[in-house]
Amino acid sequence: METEPRTWHYGIVARWWSEFNRDGPEVAYYRRFVEGEGQPALDVGCGTGRLLLPWLRAGLDVDGCDVSPDMIELCRVQAERDGLAPTLFAQAMHELSPPRRYQTIIVCGAFGLGSTREQDVQALRRFFEHLEPGGTLLLDIEVPYSNASRWQYWLREGQSRLPEEWHSPDELRRGSDGADYRLNARVIVLDPLDQSLRYEMRAELWRDGKQVAEEEHSLTMRMYFRNELLLLLEQVGFTEVEVPGDFTDDEATGDHETLVFIARKPAGVERDF
Repeated sequence: METEPRTWHYGIVARWWSEFNRDGPEVAYYRRFVEGEGQPALDVGCGTGRLLLPWLRAGLDVDGCDVSPDMIELCRVQAERDGLAPTLFAQAMHELSPPRRYQTIIVCGAFGLGSTREQDVQALRRFFEHLEPGGTLLLDIEVPYSNASRWQYWLREGQSRLPEEWHSPDELRRGSDGADYRLNARVIVLDPLDQSLRYEMRAELWRDGKQVAEEEHSLTMRMYFRNELLLLLEQVGFTEVEVPGDFTDDEATGDHETLVFIARKPAGVERDF
């Protein structure tokens, strides 16, 4: 049985992320938690630095880690171009062992990707352990019902239509390195009992109108609903958990597609797992 986390954030896909995945409301939303008394902070699943690099440029004390060495290296290269020398390390979140403890840990768009459910629980324990007493965990998930095309596969009729056919490919996108990139993804299987979804990704690299490389990667996504994740956080030891929706200050409702869990480690509490 495969137990090592497996995602598609390698090779051409990692380079695509570095070129085109650079903004979003999460950057400013989470930054305000880090500023002031939220430092030092750790960006778990930092990828190629979408959140991390703008924060470093602003002078914030933030480290980064990711399961993909490819993503970490691309992040490091960009940081060096900006004259920055952040602490970066390649590590699965359930094996998290950073060089110091943090006042804030951010897990943006990465929880449940490529891992087992047992590893996700262990990851929550690691976050708790490596926070300072009184520190804050910020973790977001996309609710399982947010995507209508995926939600249909929770039903038996929808599952009979899996795996999906490959979609018509998107247009090529020109990167800063002069190469052209294209990604194409499809759903392979959805297990409603396990609450897991398996994707397959096809990545293409083109130069001068000719395809020079193609890769295929797979990723299993573990899906969570609000109340079960609340229970897991409380079981680990987090308290005062708030759940706003869609990177706002509004309390989450069924209309929100993304839930942000703001969980605090009690002051004066230490726990050895």
